[in-house]
Amino acid sequence: MTTESTMTQSPARARPARSVLAGITAFAALGAYVLVSSVGLGLWTSLGPGPGLFPFAMGALLASMSVLWLLQELKKPSAAGEGADRGLVTAVVVSLLVLAAVMDLLGFQLSMFLFLMYHLKIRGKRSWLSSLLTALAGSVGAFYAFNYGLNVALPVSSINVLNLIGL
Repeated sequence: MTTESTMTQSPARARPARSVLAGITAFAALGAYVLVSSVGLGLWTSLGPGPGLFPFAMGALLASMSVLWLLQELKKPSAAGEGADRGLVTAVVVSLLVLAAVMDLLGFQLSMFLFLMYHLKIRGKRSWLSSLLTALAGSVGAFYAFNYGLNVALPVSSINVLNLIGL
């Protein structure tokens, strides 16, 4: 082997990190699962779109974005990150668990309002006005949009006092 032949060898190509590939695989698997499951719900009825059409579109979008992400990572792997902020991850996961636990008790509007206020004001350190307006739009606005615009019933409070005032 000559000195010249060792200098003309191409440098090793960067490869995507295993954690990135695991994330891509997880999203692709979830997209495929949603696609297959939504077909069973019916994509189209004689009256129009079936209950499986929206999940089917979301599953197709998720699977497509996973493929696009994989191609992007193969072409140019992303730089190694500094790692996740464990405190933030823990706060989000715990708050989602609490949200799921209290949703039937407090109802969608109040529990989502508290969830959004926590993340916007306390975690995100947004202003009071911005946090309040966003939390109201995300809780009360979403409730009315789903209940009356899309005819999708969201949970209401099981506490009589809260239920009587429309929560």
